[in-house]
Amino acid sequence: MKNEGIEGTERFLSPGRGRGLRAVRHFAVGEVVFACPAYTYVLTVNERGAHCEHCFTRRDDLSKCGKCKQAYYCNVDCQRGDWPMHKLECVAMCSYGENWCPSETVRLVARIIMKQRVTTERTPSERLLLLKEFEAHLDKMDSEKEEMNQADIAALHHFYSRHISDLPDDQALTELFAQVNCNGFTIEDEELSHLGSAVFPDVALMNHSCSPNVIVTYKGTAAEVRAVQEINPGEEIFNSYIDLLYPTEDRRERLLDSYFFMCQCTECTTKSKDKAKMEIRKLSSPPEPKEIQSMVHYAKNVIEDELLEMCELSLEKMGAIFADTNVYMLHMMYQAMGVCLYMQDWDGAMSYGEKIVQPYSIHYPAYSLNVASMYLKLGRLYLGLEKKSQGVKALNKALAIMEVAHGKDHHYVAEVKREIVEQK
Repeated sequence: MKNEGIEGTERFLSPGRGRGLRAVRHFAVGEVVFACPAYTYVLTVNERGAHCEHCFTRRDDLSKCGKCKQAYYCNVDCQRGDWPMHKLECVAMCSYGENWCPSETVRLVARIIMKQRVTTERTPSERLLLLKEFEAHLDKMDSEKEEMNQADIAALHHFYSRHISDLPDDQALTELFAQVNCNGFTIEDEELSHLGSAVFPDVALMNHSCSPNVIVTYKGTAAEVRAVQEINPGEEIFNSYIDLLYPTEDRRERLLDSYFFMCQCTECTTKSKDKAKMEIRKLSSPPEPKEIQSMVHYAKNVIEDELLEMCELSLEKMGAIFADTNVYMLHMMYQAMGVCLYMQDWDGAMSYGEKIVQPYSIHYPAYSLNVASMYLKLGRLYLGLEKKSQGVKALNKALAIMEVAHGKDHHYVAEVKREIVEQK
């Protein structure tokens, strides 16, 4: 399609911010500024069976894909509509079975690659901004983000290289993953529960403000941008990239970490709401600033790592009496490992797994699937962290158990063998 723009708005160069979006007419509060279909999207795995893979409709009578039996649809029309994208995952899921576990970002990037190959013109999602124009900020990425990027690239190759011919080279993939991480969106339901991930190029054109004049909501897989303040002609249209509950310092940290800029919006420069947000109890002896800062630090860590901290506190308490090999210590370590995996703290998960696996081998009967499962998890963590020799060793230990417990002809066994061969 031609670059027809978005009625009532225009792309412009925003002073100090780069490109942006501004109004060329008045928008009243509650008025839709524009709607944007997703360039591409993925339903989160946890919502499969509850929402249609194609339109994200929530209903109880969905029909599942006859091949992979994991994707669900409202009807034949939805299934046909999703097939150009789903066929990529369908083949891979059938091949890997229960071992198919790419991250949502990896799934999204795989779909972007496929769409780019069959799309030659500007899409309805790119009326003002092309996906290829997304900022990647590669020069601002720290080593941790670079490692995460490389892990995503490795996962893309692992799960999709046999199903997508001629994947882009690593340099192109590094840029694409960085672009998606900076410009991707989370699709949420009415209770702000996570439904999936998507890219909306035109929505990504809007700059951030901690006092935004629009809000983004979702209708199925389309984004709708609505005014939450009166917007006059010539004014820039601002979205918020983050949760705005927190005080200025916290918001700025989050924006700098995820989007690589120091916010200079009116709310951040005036800090007008910080006092109310940081209200202190009326005590006979007011706390010192250092005490307040210490409590903020504690609160932020609890908010981010509450479950993990509970596990660690329990381990510390039990560790006064129990040895690390005590089964109740192992039980708590397993819970902590699960939290680390959920938080994508791969090093933390690996550390707990290493403490668990040897005592497991002693306490469980021979050829226990619990032991095999732990070696599998450790092996894949090692490989993801580029510890190849340790990864292959752990996978081989899992394989030795699985060949007995599952049988040598089981597809789980074949998959682990394939993973080991891929490392040679």
